[in-house]
Amino acid sequence: MNILVVGLSHKTAPVEIREKVAFAPTEMEAPLQQMLALPSVSEAVIVSTCNRVELYATSRNVDAAITELKQFLAAYHQLRLSDLEQHLYSYEGAEAIRHVLRVSASLDSMVIGEPQILGQIKTAYGYACEYKTAGLILNRFLHKAFSVAKRVRTETAIASSAVSVSFAAVELARKIFDTLEDKTVMLIGAGEMCELAARHFVNNGVAKVLVTNRTFSRAEKLADEFDGTAVSFENFREQLHRVDIVLSSTGAPDYVLEAKKLKEVCKLRRHKPMFLIDIAVPRDIDPLANKLDGIYLYDVDDLQGVVQANLKERHKEAAKAEEIIDEEIAQFQRWMATLEVKPTIVALRQQLDRVRKAELEKTFSSLNGLGKKERKAVEAMTNAIVNKILHHPTNILKQAQNGSDGDLYIDAVRTLFDLPDTTEKLQQAADSDDA
Repeated sequence: MNILVVGLSHKTAPVEIREKVAFAPTEMEAPLQQMLALPSVSEAVIVSTCNRVELYATSRNVDAAITELKQFLAAYHQLRLSDLEQHLYSYEGAEAIRHVLRVSASLDSMVIGEPQILGQIKTAYGYACEYKTAGLILNRFLHKAFSVAKRVRTETAIASSAVSVSFAAVELARKIFDTLEDKTVMLIGAGEMCELAARHFVNNGVAKVLVTNRTFSRAEKLADEFDGTAVSFENFREQLHRVDIVLSSTGAPDYVLEAKKLKEVCKLRRHKPMFLIDIAVPRDIDPLANKLDGIYLYDVDDLQGVVQANLKERHKEAAKAEEIIDEEIAQFQRWMATLEVKPTIVALRQQLDRVRKAELEKTFSSLNGLGKKERKAVEAMTNAIVNKILHHPTNILKQAQNGSDGDLYIDAVRTLFDLPDTTEKLQQAADSDDA
C-alpha cells in the first residue's frame, strides 16, 4: 500500500487558481465520499486552506490513483484538467510522507514556523474521521505528522522569533522593558495594523491600552475590544507622559509627534524608557526623537529588518527540523513495511497450505489401503516441503521490510501467488501490535 499526495499550493499556483479549487469546510462530506469512491483509492483526506489544497490517499495502484485524483479535483470544481495540471504536484511513497510531514511542521508554509497549518490539517483529519474516509494507514500517518510537528517545535527554535511587523514590535518591547505586565500602550490610529499589534501586546500582558483616532467613534470601538480607554485626538499628547509604549499608524501627511513635544514628555517621565513604534508611511513620528535620552524609536524599515533577521534564524532552525523529519520518515516506513509483511506471509502460507491439502485429498482418495500411520507420514512430508519452500521467501520478506524496496517484494509476492486483499488482516495486525 502506498501513500499519495496530489495538490497545489502558493508555490505552484496563484490565488486566482487556489480559490477555484478550494473546498468549503462546511461541505466536506460529498467530496470526501466521491474521492473515496475512486476505483484506485482506498483512503481519503482533503486539506484545503488559503495557501494550499491537497488530497491525501492510499492506493496499491499508484499511477492510476494519481490520474484519478487529478481528474476528480478538476471535475469536482468544474475545471478543465488541462488548465489545472500545470499547477499540480504529486508525490508517492517516501516523498509523499516527507511532503506531509514538512507541511505539518510548517516547513512548506509561506512563513516558515507559522502555527496555523497544523490546526488546519487536524481539522481536515477530523472531517475524514467523521465521514469515515481515513482508514488504518492515514489514521496512523496523520497522528505521526502531528507528533512530528510537535517534536519540531519542541526541539528547534523554528517558531520562537517574530516574523510579522506587529509581533516584532512586541518582541522589541519585551527586550526594552523585560516585562510588559505593568506597561501602558497608546495606539495612535485605529487601523488593522494597530489592532493586530494591540492584540499581541494584550496577549503579552500589558496593563492598559489607550486609543486615539481622528474619528473618536473608531477609537472608542477599538478601545472597547481591549477593555481600554479612548482618548480624543486633540488631547492625546497631554496623556503621553503616562504611556510606556506608543504605536502610531495614521496616514497623516506630516509628523503627528514632533521631537520637541517628546522632549517635554521625557522630562515629565524623568527619562524613564519610552518605546515608540512608527509603522506609518509617511512617518508619523519625527526621527530626531531617537536622539532623546530614554526614547527608543523604530520605524517600519527597522521592524522589517528585525523580521528578516528572524526569518534567517528560522531558516537555520529549519535545517534541524529536516533532520528530524528524515528520522521520522524511516521510522514510519518501517512500520508500514511491518504492517504488510506479516499478513502477506500469513496469506502466502495459507495459499500454499490450501494447495497442499487439496492435492493430499486427491492423492489419498486414489490410494486404497493406505494406513493411518502412512497418511500421517505423507502429510508430514508435504508440510515439510511447504515449510522449506516458504523458508527463503519468508526471510527475504522479513529482511526487505527494513529497506526502501520492501513494497516491491510484497507486491511481487502478492501478484505472483494471486494473494487476496489483506486490508482486514492489516487492521487486525495493527490492532494486535498496538495491544
